Amino acid sequence: MAGTNGKNGSGRAAAPKLFGTDGVRGVANVHPMTAEVVMQLGRALAYLIRNGNHRHRVIVGKDTRLSGYLLEQALSAGIMSMGVDVVLIGPLPTPAIANLTTSMRADAGAVISASHNPYQDNGIKFFWRDGFKLPDETEAQIESMIADNSIDHLRPTATKIGGAVRLDDAVGRYIVFLKNTFPRELTLEGLTLVADCANGAAYKVLPNVLEELGAKVICIGVNPNGRNINDKCGALHPEGLAAAVVKNKANLGIAVDGDADRLIVVDEKGEVVDGDAIMAICTGELARRKTLNKKTLVATVMSNVGLERAVAPWGVKVVRTKVGDRHVVEQMRKHGYSFGGEQSGHLVFLDHATTGDGTLAALQVLAVMCRQGKPMSELKKIFEAVPQTLLNVEVRQKRELEELPDVMKAIRDVEKKLKADGRVLVRFSGTEPKARVLIEGPDAKRNKAYAEEIGGALKRALA
Repeated sequence: MAGTNGKNGSGRAAAPKLFGTDGVRGVANVHPMTAEVVMQLGRALAYLIRNGNHRHRVIVGKDTRLSGYLLEQALSAGIMSMGVDVVLIGPLPTPAIANLTTSMRADAGAVISASHNPYQDNGIKFFWRDGFKLPDETEAQIESMIADNSIDHLRPTATKIGGAVRLDDAVGRYIVFLKNTFPRELTLEGLTLVADCANGAAYKVLPNVLEELGAKVICIGVNPNGRNINDKCGALHPEGLAAAVVKNKANLGIAVDGDADRLIVVDEKGEVVDGDAIMAICTGELARRKTLNKKTLVATVMSNVGLERAVAPWGVKVVRTKVGDRHVVEQMRKHGYSFGGEQSGHLVFLDHATTGDGTLAALQVLAVMCRQGKPMSELKKIFEAVPQTLLNVEVRQKRELEELPDVMKAIRDVEKKLKADGRVLVRFSGTEPKARVLIEGPDAKRNKAYAEEIGGALKRALA
């Protein structure tokens, strides 16, 4: 990132940055998502988890990308080369790996997935033995070990080399867990639901969970071929889901992304309901049932200011974090909060799970519908969004904004025009070569113009 000189405080060259907002991510078979780097990541993780003389285990799962086979083998080889065993579970949602890591008492979990990115990308996310994502300092340790080859000499032999087994009933175990998060006194009988699985990791899980709870399920995005993950389907592309809901007169449409850690829903009229509205709906139910710890909702800086206004009648405050569900979870754990999420659909019910889970979140939304006896079109009325424009600008490099005087001037100019009626947020994506410009204000047309002003300055400075 800009603002650094490539050295740490001691004057030594800093370790190359591999981890972004959510793990390591990039084009598959191009640095850093090469077999060589992924094997090194596996070796470093295996070294860090060792805490005794027992046989250590890492759960390894993936989504449905073609490159998953390549990287699964490389990661497993790295882990086993350090004397740690691997449990392969195949394509399953990211939150399933976190869940199985804790339920099987494994030492760590690893997910090979680029989440909502197109199929040619891939990534690695790690979970600690407690089911939570690695903290920044642990990721920095991994980067350092890879950079300085400090563990390259560690080469166990004979019986001390790790082995691998495949867990055949992983899908069934996860489905049982999910069903147990849905209130036992409720049923989905009588509901028609459309489930869009993004041709991704939830293509078996989501439909089966909904059907076993009694719903009639119409499926789309359940035929992965290694190349069609997130392709015009799933949480980022809900248009097909909306059309299917209207066509089939369904009660609700449910969309997850490629690794199924986020949720977007479509109401019975075919209108998309984003993460902010879902958070408002669930917060209201949790507040009414007095199960919202400290009457606090955790959201990120990207969430609409309408969220604060929606939850205020219940006496709920909103605490904001940096973008990324890991930051939401960190805030929740630090202060004892129980619910949080992102506008993008990462929803974390900490009483049930350690990370965002699209299927679990869908079940909580359905429970609200069942308990209140209202369609989603009625429930969502509690949330009214302030007009918001989000502009994505492709950039060749990422630098500190303070180093870009023309960009800073554009931001200040827009802030002066908005005054107290809106806000400006400019940040770089942690997973893509893009800058994101968020403008919130009372006039949608002006918001767009303001975003383009700042976007133009970013293009001139960084394109």
